[in-house]
Amino acid sequence: MDAREMKIKAAAAALEHVEDGMRLGIGTGSTAEEFVRLLAEKVAGGLKVQGVPTSERTARLCLELGVPLKSLDELPELDLTIDGADEIDPQFRLIKGGGGALLREKIVAAASTRMIVIADETKLVDTLGAFPLPIEINPFGQASTVLAIERLASELGLSGPMKLRTRSDESLYMTDGGHLILDASFGRIPDADALASRLNQIPGVVEHGLFINLASLAIIAGPAGARVLEPKN
Repeated sequence: MDAREMKIKAAAAALEHVEDGMRLGIGTGSTAEEFVRLLAEKVAGGLKVQGVPTSERTARLCLELGVPLKSLDELPELDLTIDGADEIDPQFRLIKGGGGALLREKIVAAASTRMIVIADETKLVDTLGAFPLPIEINPFGQASTVLAIERLASELGLSGPMKLRTRSDESLYMTDGGHLILDASFGRIPDADALASRLNQIPGVVEHGLFINLASLAIIAGPAGARVLEPKN
């Protein structure tokens, strides 16, 4: 089973949790896109849902495939969000934002009663950090903000290169909200909770890719199929 087949397996298992009439947060990324394609087939067959997309990219795919959409202002409370992750640790803390939509993804997840994460088994890690942590920052004062993040990392014993994300033409990557993304390659984040809390205190940091206490279920696909994981109490 190749990587895409595993993503489809996870997406199909997540779709079983979607009920008629749901207000549904729809994530961003390659696994979430497989979910959108399967959801569209169900919608074409009569399933009624109202989706809130976490990015312009997801919105375009939903509209192309016929998944009805609303804004989060129109539906400020959601029943369920289904989204992918770049890393998942045993405490169900996530790194997200590889697709550049971390701010909207976190807002939508926080507005939802439940969040289900769909991923392949390569995203399971003992300790977060091998995947570079995306940190969304305001363009104004970006040099000062990056310096503050570097100082914070040093205080927490974190090291590794940090780089502003660029596009293929080397221009700076801009999020849907008009912000920059600093990718921090720490390698290992022993205390994700402390890092998340301290990043929130830096004024130029708009949001970061540490998703803590948001996921309620994970559907993980591997060669043998999809399995469901729940947080350990």
